[in-house]
Amino acid sequence: MKKEQKELSVLVDRVRERTPLIHNITNYVTVNDCANILLACGGSPIMSDELQEVEEITSICGGLHINIGTLNQRTIPAMKAAGKKANACGHPVLLDPVGAGASRLRTETAEELLKEVKFTAIRGNISEIKTLALGMGTTKGVDADSTDAVTDATLEAAVTFAAEFAQRTGAVAAITGAVDIVTDGREAFVISNGHPMMSKVTGTGCMLSAMMTAYLTANPDHPLEAAAAAVCAMGIAGEQAYKRLTPQEGNAAYRNHIIDAIYHMNGETLEKEADIRKYIWEKDGMKPASGEDSHEM
Repeated sequence: MKKEQKELSVLVDRVRERTPLIHNITNYVTVNDCANILLACGGSPIMSDELQEVEEITSICGGLHINIGTLNQRTIPAMKAAGKKANACGHPVLLDPVGAGASRLRTETAEELLKEVKFTAIRGNISEIKTLALGMGTTKGVDADSTDAVTDATLEAAVTFAAEFAQRTGAVAAITGAVDIVTDGREAFVISNGHPMMSKVTGTGCMLSAMMTAYLTANPDHPLEAAAAAVCAMGIAGEQAYKRLTPQEGNAAYRNHIIDAIYHMNGETLEKEADIRKYIWEKDGMKPASGEDSHEM
């Protein structure tokens, strides 16, 4: 995978070179973390969910990040208006369907957004993406149901499912969890970076979505690779952050260490530490690319 890792590493450094301005309509639980991760990765954040200004704000930004984690009747119209304006401007738009499947409002809002806005990428856990793809969900709050977990036994089926969803929506599908899948329906990257402690920090997924939007915006001609690079970077940051923890530190320090690791992330680090495999579309679904049937690099 050295060739692919080299290609992804270039995209990481390009974010710092281009400093993309990202409009975030996100949830109030993690809004500060999303802003800080954007600054750490080399981007610049604007947070605005007021209907009277979202079109104006998104028009001066390079990309739009929509996160439905704390929906209300005031922000839903703002999401739709900003999404349509971003489409008109030709800007990348990312949807994070937090908790889709947990309530009718979340599920229906995500479905409406998919109908009304053209998304460049959709990032969620496996249960959230299943809800959007199949019209049903077993999401436990904002977390994936354990019965949906991607394992070695279900990996190829999960990659094929993700690819079919990407083909149907026309967006890069990024399904994140213990094993991450990023696909445009023709090719897919399976990424095994990260650490279990990331699940103990509220907002690692939200932060990834914000950062992924910056990667997409800085690399508009390579949406699949940009999304995969963002996932790799976040996973590597989770590994590095865990190594820095002292015996007295817990999940609060861990969150800060993740942001610090992203601040210092560069292409060289990603090329060296990415644990990534490539799949390609065949007639009967996604299959490992030649020589990519193991974790060997």
